Amino acid sequence: MTRLGHIGVIENLEAAVRALQWEPHGTAWQSYYEETNYTPAAIEHKQSLTDSFLSQARPRVVWDLGANTGLFSRIASRQGAYTLSIDSDPGAVEVNDRECVKVAERSLLPLLIDLTNPSPALGWQNEERASLRERGPADALLALALVHHLAIANNTPLADIASWFSRLTRWLVVEFVPKEDSQVQRLLSFRADIFDDYNEAGLEKAFAGAFRIVSRQPIRESARILYLMERR
Repeated sequence: MTRLGHIGVIENLEAAVRALQWEPHGTAWQSYYEETNYTPAAIEHKQSLTDSFLSQARPRVVWDLGANTGLFSRIASRQGAYTLSIDSDPGAVEVNDRECVKVAERSLLPLLIDLTNPSPALGWQNEERASLRERGPADALLALALVHHLAIANNTPLADIASWFSRLTRWLVVEFVPKEDSQVQRLLSFRADIFDDYNEAGLEKAFAGAFRIVSRQPIRESARILYLMERR
């Protein structure tokens, strides 16, 4: 094949890839904010608290773990923080990315990452590309409506979650979702409740070795609690 022929093949492939379109639908969490059990007042209060907590921490780099479509990631980016908006649901990440393109977002990056199996170190001697943890730490971490997924759906002890978070950040905004919440009940409907320490006191005890609680605020019209913590 001639050089011109090679160029033609490449141009055809490029045109085919650029023409590909995927309309996200049917993934587990992309419609989370349409189906969530939050009332409008509760989600507004959660946004206000998150904004206030981040203002106290004043981070330059924020990682939003379990970011869904990036609703809370944008609170961090609007404050001027470079924000990684991480989720494992491809539909949610696609919606997030399209919004970034639409508004020409420059400080928010949606990433598709499974936090229970995050990006490892790769390449020659595992040193060409760093693991997710090695690319940190972030100045602040958002872990909103995430801990119950790690603790209950993935059998991760609360102390292990706290230890992992402490390796990733100095400041932590973390939400506790109690067992009586419908989202936790949904997870427990598929399995026996063996999580005796999954309660507010259990979370505070598990995190106490790695973090100190700076602020604890109940979210209005819900049983959920939002914490601002600082690494010890």
